[in-house]
Amino acid sequence: MPLRAEAASRGLPTADEAVIRALYLEHAGPLLGYTLRLTAGDRSWAEDVVQETLLRAWRHPEALDPSRGPVRGWLCTVARNLVIDGGRARRARPPETGDAPLIGVADERAEDEFDRALLSWEVAEALGTLSPEHRAVLLETYYRGHSVAEAAKVLGVPEGTVKSRTYYALRALRVALEERGLVP
Repeated sequence: MPLRAEAASRGLPTADEAVIRALYLEHAGPLLGYTLRLTAGDRSWAEDVVQETLLRAWRHPEALDPSRGPVRGWLCTVARNLVIDGGRARRARPPETGDAPLIGVADERAEDEFDRALLSWEVAEALGTLSPEHRAVLLETYYRGHSVAEAAKVLGVPEGTVKSRTYYALRALRVALEERGLVP
């Protein structure tokens, strides 16, 4: 059995573990501060980046050779690349949702449109119970948005007649809507 595997099986620290522990003790704090700035203060993301950076240092011990330059520079470069890759990955997929139910805006809009269509249908049926004169005056004043004077001109009746028909038409419409349970 190789010496490294034997030491690990007994629970003794290996040379790799000692190097990584020393690396962690010396560089983890400053590396976390650096990654916090890179991740705009997202602590959990920064901690993940530090952990992955140290894992890559463990996988590539040749990068820790002092003759290749300062170790912290290599660690910071790896951390920066991890943050850039993570940011790209986050932008490439839709944003994560919380624990809220997954009811989409489109579902709500469809439900609202369905409710509006049903209400329009009920109102149209209620309007159908009105006399033709009352329907005509409501059509001109409410649906077409004409003033009393404009409605009077279109209907060919005096303005006072438009006002009184509107009043009685609305009363009759309210009764018809109450019968259908649409108005309390």
